[in-house]
Amino acid sequence: MREKAVTLNDIAEKMNLSTVTISKALRNHPDISPKTTKLIKTIAEEMGYTPNIMARNLSARRSNTIGLVVPKIAHFFFGSIIECVYDLAFQKNYEIILTVSQESVEREKKHLQTLLAMKVDGIIISITQETTDYSYFEVIERRGVPLVFMDRVPEIPNGYNTVRVDDRGGAFKAIEHAINLGYKRIAHFGGYQKINIGRERKAGFIEAMQKYGIEISESWVTEGGFGENYGYESFMKLYRENNLPDLIFAVTYPVALGVYMAANEVGLKIPDDVDVICFGNAKVQNFLSPPLSCVDQSTELISKHAMEMIFENIEKREEYVAKQIVVDTNLVLRGTCTRFNKG
Repeated sequence: MREKAVTLNDIAEKMNLSTVTISKALRNHPDISPKTTKLIKTIAEEMGYTPNIMARNLSARRSNTIGLVVPKIAHFFFGSIIECVYDLAFQKNYEIILTVSQESVEREKKHLQTLLAMKVDGIIISITQETTDYSYFEVIERRGVPLVFMDRVPEIPNGYNTVRVDDRGGAFKAIEHAINLGYKRIAHFGGYQKINIGRERKAGFIEAMQKYGIEISESWVTEGGFGENYGYESFMKLYRENNLPDLIFAVTYPVALGVYMAANEVGLKIPDDVDVICFGNAKVQNFLSPPLSCVDQSTELISKHAMEMIFENIEKREEYVAKQIVVDTNLVLRGTCTRFNKG
């Protein structure tokens, strides 16, 4: 038989105190002495009391929850973002309601509708690679729910909070580094151009190539997704055409991993036969053979800025002015793209 939930009245009866005293102590109210507060909390825990958060939030007109919408979980970047966001929320006594769109626009909209129905205090979202209809974001804004776009941001006027990395600058750094080593035959396995990270990383690649007068081969600049299959298929296509470059700049780490898989399958060695550098950092890159060089985007800083925005927006509401933050990148050199061996 299911046990009945312990109430404030139950604790009050046991301790011969008023429910008001019990309630204040459990909320650390200054009216109750630290000694009494500690005793009440100990007894409450022993009795198995859990607070009625929903009722408390209704009275406070705040849910102490933040909705988080990401495209993927099985991706180091978003996995790290999720961990950082959870840690920062915990420090503020907030809970995170995590939803995953799986790159589906339909799921993304459904998740946003659910989060609004749950009356979250704010929403942080990284949009799908297919998102082009931004009308539902306007619905969220009209509802007065703070909204922060993170990493993948829509092409809309600066009336929204955005936190993104310097994708263009990061890509430029990687290609400039490669050119300075002597690489000229450089390919870019790029992401979808309808999403900002795909467009900006390609733009940085082109900017660096043009600055140094390096010819850009159309067959070496491709557009696809952000996953392993795209990297694998793009590599295999060029391999079958006997048209491999000296260096591949991959739009994401998973795309680069697909390149590793394909190169290994056909018996080519990285970096001797074909070299690779990518945008995006993951701890596992240290354990690849050879370790993969990359453009590092700080998930800690991205998460920190996004959470600071959402909390400030929640507190200030009407007076809050939307912000747009761009996080700088760093070039991390490991075992690839560190020397040029071609004659």
